[in-house]
Amino acid sequence: MDWGPIILTLKLATVTTILLILIAIPLANWLANTKTKFKPALEALISMPLVLPPTVLGFYLLIAFSPNNAFGEWLDQWLGLRLIFSFEGLVFASIIYSLPFMVHPIQSGLTNLPNSLKEASYVLGKSKFQTLTKVLLPNIKPAILTGIVLSFAHTMGEFGVVLMIGGNIPGQTKVASIAIYDEVESLNYGLANQYSLILLGITFLILLMVYSLNRKGIKAFWK
Repeated sequence: MDWGPIILTLKLATVTTILLILIAIPLANWLANTKTKFKPALEALISMPLVLPPTVLGFYLLIAFSPNNAFGEWLDQWLGLRLIFSFEGLVFASIIYSLPFMVHPIQSGLTNLPNSLKEASYVLGKSKFQTLTKVLLPNIKPAILTGIVLSFAHTMGEFGVVLMIGGNIPGQTKVASIAIYDEVESLNYGLANQYSLILLGITFLILLMVYSLNRKGIKAFWK
């Protein structure tokens, strides 16, 4: 069995999850505190990947990043960045596709914290950044952990988006879900079963970890 698609899948999920943490924490904090009238529209936009068919999202990303279009041509000529059929493109698409799985748990955790925590921090002279990193985030560790694990697991299971924007290039864009599809198309069910069992085992362990750590043992885990 070629382990390349499995390794590439884990690499994609790891890179995407790390970048999502950096993006989602400030975004979720802003959403938890803003009173702008555009908040419902922004939340709906972030949540769209939850209900939108992945192929639709992948199609529009494919069109947007194509060198034949203005934006794709600008990326190619000015930044030397070609996102179509590349690992970088898979990462970008995965960030968009998995964004709600990271933002919503963190936003919910921040929203449910009592205002007295922030007020006490401000009274003690802490800045907004210090309040967020040293007071608020430590109090929503279960929510952050849930976002990390769900984003990682969701990225591992992507198919439609990665197929549309990445194609099927061995060693570059051929992730495990694409490899399974290839083997089934070739009627090689045995190898497809091996890939599927590995993904099944990994995702089961990830979800088991989420449910276990969000129970009573979460406090002991973070001490």
